[in-house]
Amino acid sequence: MTSDDFRAWRKALGLTQTAAAQALGLGKSTVELYEAGKRRDNGAPVDIPHTVALACSALYHRLSPWGEGA
Repeated sequence: MTSDDFRAWRKALGLTQTAAAQALGLGKSTVELYEAGKRRDNGAPVDIPHTVALACSALYHRLSPWGEGA
């Protein structure tokens, strides 16, 4: 998942950065970094973990957490 993909996912769901962070269990600053694609302090690229990409997909498809419904 690229930073552009992440931003598109958030916007497709109509989420603010704060709401996206809450939905994913992340801090807002992490969402900001994922969307920027690089760290503010040294410009190093930021990789979006596979687990976060999977969580984005699950939220997009309105899946419930494992064990919490159908």
